[in-house]
Amino acid sequence: MDREYHDYIEILPVALLDQNRKTVEALKALADSLGIGLGWHYLLDLSWILSHMDAWANLTILDAGAGTGLLQWYLAEQEAEVISVDRVNRAELPFRFRSRYRVRGLRPEDLASSSRLIAQNVSSAPTAAGRIKRLARSLGGAAATGLSPKPTGQVTIYNQDLTALVDIPDESVDVVVSVSALEHNPPEAMESVVQELMRVLKKGGLLLATLGAARDEDWYHVPSAGWCYTDATLRRVFSLEAGAASNYAEYDRLFGALAGCAELRDHLADFYFKSGDNGMPWGKWDPAYQSVGVCKVKRNNR
Repeated sequence: MDREYHDYIEILPVALLDQNRKTVEALKALADSLGIGLGWHYLLDLSWILSHMDAWANLTILDAGAGTGLLQWYLAEQEAEVISVDRVNRAELPFRFRSRYRVRGLRPEDLASSSRLIAQNVSSAPTAAGRIKRLARSLGGAAATGLSPKPTGQVTIYNQDLTALVDIPDESVDVVVSVSALEHNPPEAMESVVQELMRVLKKGGLLLATLGAARDEDWYHVPSAGWCYTDATLRRVFSLEAGAASNYAEYDRLFGALAGCAELRDHLADFYFKSGDNGMPWGKWDPAYQSVGVCKVKRNNR
């Protein structure tokens, strides 16, 4: 990492989409090929995080709250070593990821073997014909690994709460990234989460996290089950340097630009149109909050 970095907070402007157009289009294509529906603001979040590095090859990246989301797979294709952490159990990771990427479990229980997953999938079919079809489909997915070389990067699955990364040594990670995930922790746990992420980060490394922004006071967004935070709360929770830059003074202007963003409005994922219990109920474009990115540099052992 040759750039000089500083702590700062940035409500994510829609201009990021054009400023990082090549990356945005690559993210869209990869999401389509993997069958991943993106959250309505995720192209902003992802492009902001990825803009901080000219290259990710050979870096060890911790993706905090990764689930089966897009960023870890994108980074693997950039030849990074990704530790994918989430409290949701992903031991039965689908074959569409296993067949395309080098994936392992940090511990034996973190990722079931492909053979076990095939056996479980086949045995759950109610008829013999169904079992044959599932076997053929599973073997076809497993065989796809030989059709093209896998990226040299690797994704290591770790099913664990972010407050207790007990299997990851101190100062062993180059960068920590988190896409709209930390806000799903209760506010009283946020400082513990950040401290644990900083523990595993190397001196000089970056923590790059996106969350929901709140203008006047912290509030809970029920449809996304996440908290939106003020500038003051983010400074405290992340222990940012005194004088860390922020654009919260432009909150209203940035929110107006977001509400009028045709690219995000016209490319909502299919899942938004299937439910009224999400961030865009029944696919109606009506942002209730905007994303904010926090960049924190590890200057010492904290």
